[in-house]
Amino acid sequence: MDLNRKIYTTELNGEKAALEISKLAGKANAAVLGTHGDTAVLATVIMGTKDVATDYFPLTVDYEEKFYAAGKILGSRFIRREGRPSDEAVLSGRLIDRTIRPLFDQRLRREVQIMITILAYDEKNDPDAISLLAASTALAVSDIPWAGPVAGIKTVINQNNENIVAFFAGPEEKINMIEFEGKEIEEEKVAKLFEASQTEIKRLVDFQRKITSEVGKPKIKIDLAEPDPRIKKLVADFIEGGLEEAIEKKTLGDLKTGLLQHLAEAGEPAEILKAADDLFEHAIDVHVHQNILKKEKRPDGRKLNEVRDLYGEVGLFKRTHGSGLFVRGDTQSLAITTLASPAAEQLVETMEATSRRRFMLHYNFPSFSTGEIKKRGGGPGRREIGHGALAQKALVNLIPSKEEFPYTIRVVAETLSSNGSSSMASTCAAALSMMDAGVPLLKQAAGIAMGLMLSEDHKDFKILTDIQGPEDHHGDMDMKVAGTEAGVTAIQMDVKVVGITPEIFRLTLAQAKEARLHILKTMEKVLAKPRPKVSPFAPTIYTYNISPDKIGLLIGPGGKTINGIIAMTGGKATIDIDEDGKVFVASTDAAAAEKTLEIVKQMMREYKIGDIVEGPIIKILEFGAIVDLGGGQDGMIHVSELREGFVKKVEDVVKLGDVVKVKIIKAENGKIGLSLKALK
Repeated sequence: MDLNRKIYTTELNGEKAALEISKLAGKANAAVLGTHGDTAVLATVIMGTKDVATDYFPLTVDYEEKFYAAGKILGSRFIRREGRPSDEAVLSGRLIDRTIRPLFDQRLRREVQIMITILAYDEKNDPDAISLLAASTALAVSDIPWAGPVAGIKTVINQNNENIVAFFAGPEEKINMIEFEGKEIEEEKVAKLFEASQTEIKRLVDFQRKITSEVGKPKIKIDLAEPDPRIKKLVADFIEGGLEEAIEKKTLGDLKTGLLQHLAEAGEPAEILKAADDLFEHAIDVHVHQNILKKEKRPDGRKLNEVRDLYGEVGLFKRTHGSGLFVRGDTQSLAITTLASPAAEQLVETMEATSRRRFMLHYNFPSFSTGEIKKRGGGPGRREIGHGALAQKALVNLIPSKEEFPYTIRVVAETLSSNGSSSMASTCAAALSMMDAGVPLLKQAAGIAMGLMLSEDHKDFKILTDIQGPEDHHGDMDMKVAGTEAGVTAIQMDVKVVGITPEIFRLTLAQAKEARLHILKTMEKVLAKPRPKVSPFAPTIYTYNISPDKIGLLIGPGGKTINGIIAMTGGKATIDIDEDGKVFVASTDAAAAEKTLEIVKQMMREYKIGDIVEGPIIKILEFGAIVDLGGGQDGMIHVSELREGFVKKVEDVVKLGDVVKVKIIKAENGKIGLSLKALK
């Protein structure tokens, strides 16, 4: 069978990349096999044949990691197959979704599904960039209406202690999606990365256009329902004069209810009510845009660069290790910090890597935070995973090293009330909470959500600080920026328009910095420095270094030795050992931790000739006596070393149970020779 392959090659991050279009997955509207080095992905796109009854564009993006791609067999012992997507896969899917979604006509009501399947991973070339490139090309060559293509560039910089991981994506001349993590990076450097990414994105978009010109299908023409002029007039007449007041007094829900009741009483059918609902939302959108663009008048009366009222509090609960409450306007986040031993580190097993995570930030968004009733699902949704990952990204580069602070750190951010950027409120609350727990953060950090109102011709725009309510829902951009007073640690941006320019990006970063510094001043008044000590309810942890070749000795056969040490202290302590020989002894009982550490030190002590030691006689032999040196080690005093002259019986000099001070005269191959007479 001839698969009729057409292969197009280019460069991605300095390495060869290829897109193959063939008869593979032929029942989809389009499919593209993308390779980057030896990493391979299959992107398929498919659209339903009929409109569905929804009030939104039904787009789904699924990112499927396959363990076989990396040559691994993972999963539980009983279910050796892929289960629910990992958090990393969810975040990759969101990255692609957020880039391609703005280029669809949002009035489309046909289901569209994009599925990315990772077929091979070479442990070098991250699948995200080639996945986006393949998905964009599949949409571009398909018959699905779409205004692409798009592309994304991932930049990783690990020098000068910057630790930058950035992903900029968008169409030819604008950026519409950003994921950025760094260690206090100056705004100007971030702006230059933005501009450099645009150059590469344009090259990759041109590459896709060439492919589309050769193998692209004509786009399907889909009739997009336009509102009936009669209904437009009915809605406009009803809300005229009342819309601005409803926005200011936060009674839009009441106004909408009144509109729908008015139309229902007039005998209008259900489909007309649905159209009226959409027209009402559009009217709010237009009104909010015009008020801000022409009058710089925000719904709540604030200035464009004004942050809402702030409040912070720490130490809310006695038993938790640390707690922080951060309030910005109607948005409230409560963060709780828990400290544990290194044994509590999270084991992360994904297609790409198996690793351990010592800092975790989990974000929760209960329905009561928006005044709604919703059934709780079985786990965090994509939004909760994404917001938690963003807040974690904002703080991870400020966490002290394991050598400086050997604790495993878990922060849970509970959204108590939401009205604009709960993720950035979670970042602020988490920083306060960790400092309250005694975590020596390198610096205090804060975050803010920035918005944009763009005119229809894209010539005029206004940047908004600390967006909320209608500005969030009807605005054109949601850019979250977090960092310290010295620089940026995280950025996440989504837009509802085609994208933003370098000018808008630079101005937004500058305005965000102004807001961040203002928030940091408030947070410093709440808690300026980390607590000098951890909570008394947190475990005490001692660190001790041993030679890596002695790890086996400390563990013992089948863990017998290490478990024996733990048992000697009543099972109240834990012992963890890193591959480099670092030993961590932890317990909520400080005395137990100290006792366990002393036993480990005794056992691991390296005895040298000439050392003076002390211990009880634990065994009498015909030719000498055995002295317990502690920590499971012992040494022998040969009969000739008991005293000067001839010794007929060992018991003539020492007896069982005697505590003696002796000198080491031999220490080799684990055997220790002692002398009583040499000391005397």
